[in-house]
Amino acid sequence: MNQVSALSPQSRHLFAKLRHFADQKTISNGKSIHAHLLKTATFPTCSILSTTLLNFYAKCHLFSDARRLFAETPYKQNAVLWNVLINNYSQLGLAHHSLSSLQLFKQMLRHGSLPNSHTFAGVFSAAVVLEDAVMAHQAHSLVVKLVESGDVFVYSSMVNVYAKLGFLDEARNVFDEMPVRNSITWSTMISGYASRRLADKAFGVFRWMLSGGAEEETNEFVFTSILSAFTSPEFFNMGKQVHGLAIKNGLSEIVSVGNAVVTMYAKCGSLKNSIQMFELSTEKNSITWSAMITGHAHNGEGEKALALFHDMHSHGMKPSEYTLVGVLNSCSDTEQINIGKQVHAYLVKAGFEHQMYITTSLVDMYAKCGYIVEAQKGFDYLHEPDLVLWTSMIGGYVQNGDNEKAFSLYCTMQTKGIAPNELTMASVLKACSSLSSLEQGKQVHAHVVKNGFSLEVPIGSALSTMYSKCGALEDGYFVFRRMPSVDVISWNAMISGLAQNGFGNEALELFEEMQRENAKPDYVTFVNVLSACSHMGLVDRGREYFKLMFDKFGLAPRVEHYACMVDVLGRAGKLLEAREFIESAANIDHGLCLWRILLSASRNYRDFEMGIYAGEKLVELGSSESSAYVLLSSIYSALGRLEDVERVRRVMNTRGVSKEPGCSWIELKNQVHVFVVGDLLHPEIKDIRQELWRFSKVIMEDELDYETVLEE
Repeated sequence: MNQVSALSPQSRHLFAKLRHFADQKTISNGKSIHAHLLKTATFPTCSILSTTLLNFYAKCHLFSDARRLFAETPYKQNAVLWNVLINNYSQLGLAHHSLSSLQLFKQMLRHGSLPNSHTFAGVFSAAVVLEDAVMAHQAHSLVVKLVESGDVFVYSSMVNVYAKLGFLDEARNVFDEMPVRNSITWSTMISGYASRRLADKAFGVFRWMLSGGAEEETNEFVFTSILSAFTSPEFFNMGKQVHGLAIKNGLSEIVSVGNAVVTMYAKCGSLKNSIQMFELSTEKNSITWSAMITGHAHNGEGEKALALFHDMHSHGMKPSEYTLVGVLNSCSDTEQINIGKQVHAYLVKAGFEHQMYITTSLVDMYAKCGYIVEAQKGFDYLHEPDLVLWTSMIGGYVQNGDNEKAFSLYCTMQTKGIAPNELTMASVLKACSSLSSLEQGKQVHAHVVKNGFSLEVPIGSALSTMYSKCGALEDGYFVFRRMPSVDVISWNAMISGLAQNGFGNEALELFEEMQRENAKPDYVTFVNVLSACSHMGLVDRGREYFKLMFDKFGLAPRVEHYACMVDVLGRAGKLLEAREFIESAANIDHGLCLWRILLSASRNYRDFEMGIYAGEKLVELGSSESSAYVLLSSIYSALGRLEDVERVRRVMNTRGVSKEPGCSWIELKNQVHVFVVGDLLHPEIKDIRQELWRFSKVIMEDELDYETVLEE
């Protein structure tokens, strides 16, 4: 400012005007002053006005003009000129501008101009955008050489770049070595840990800040940073303590802190507290509404989230892109496709459709609602989809049962050189499980190892499930035992695999081990356990586990558990008890499935009377599945009651029930071949049919020879 005061009154006036036009981005007025400076030969002779003029062009994003002006300016030994361009490029947060910023920094060093704190701040910002760890480390070396350790500004920028690039150990080393720290430094370190879900470490830094005499530095930025670290129920008490401290320090009334509190309680599973804080908020902005909408969606309250979005709109509050992401997630969870389409139309009107995370949420919403064609259109709309979008599309195909397409899309993703993440691999492994494709599953396992993923959840669970469903129990069990931490999904996968492959006793032993490990079973666990009892004919243990669900774990049996129990009794031949069990389940809306299971068991035990009873129940309830009518018809046919056979067939025809075509598939040479009854689309169908006819002739000839031998 001393240099400015040394200017003439007219030059000071031009200086002030240029700064004003730069802030307001008034290009025509700024160019008029530029013309005046050229006319009066003030440019480039006056370094202050030349620098201010350069700043005007850079702030107005006229970088071509700025670069030409820079080339004409003789004061390149002055770091300020370089800083103007470097910082204005990096502040835009775009990759190509950040690259220009780093290129200018290299030119600056070659030119012999020494960078200062402001230079390094711009360089570190550009390195974050480009995720350039090499440049971050090189700039760090120069900082150590050129900048004093007490420079809080530049060292805070260094903590920020390391934290955002994921080098938290380096960030912490820089942080620990700083002799002086301000609120930005503390909040940056806390945010770094929070962004990597290291809540304990973030809370540790926060406590150190309070106990180390830096309590006066605790402002709203520090509190929003630490509150963002608490994202699961286990951190509820920590979050509550921080909330209490914010109230004590008088910061809870600040909108950003209030929003962070609303989000924290919702993510920690305390929706009641989240709603209370939302209602107490006197200054709700779009972020407050977004936090509440996302909180409801996060806690499975999709209907209420959509109602909140309607209220937000009624209050004249304009939603942000983050609000719309929360609303689309709610539509996904509740499968409200009509509302989802309305939100889609709204965001197109608002100009959000080009944003990557919006498109990703749209693809996810359409896929989860079963509209896979629309999801694919959204995916194709972006010429360069990112990893999250690829993962959403692959997961969408898996969810909709098109596992071949999911695997094909994963292969395309690989050819484009896009590295997968844990969720991508989990979805592809699920596709392999559904296809029972062991060879492809092994190849995906190799990709898991190649990409350096550990056996943490969800990959460990997905691998264990894949091997179990493909019948490779030893491999599944090996993966299961090597997992560093086992969640309920992993336990379920292994118990299910053992039960379905004839190892019922081992499945039940694993369930007992699960209880000893204090792992809480869920509804799926008991379906698997009861299924194991069914396969092994363990009626008494089945009853015991069915009772254990509610008595010990507070899980009210659902229709699938009742179905398992009917199957347990039916397989054991206790058909009358099964019937009584079904009729006692009046409080469960079991539809038709329980009677269907009893019908099948009655056929197996040739108890025609019970079969007729169950079959007629299905007809009476309006079953739309052909199997019920076919089974009942076959029972009547076996009894010679042809009139009843005709009656069942008439009912079947009247209701438009048709037998679903059978489908099977086989994997040969890493390719899955799918066959459907009556389908002639397979490229080698003619050769296949000829070969089947040859086998049929051989079988018929063998049967004739066998009958001849018997007669002789």
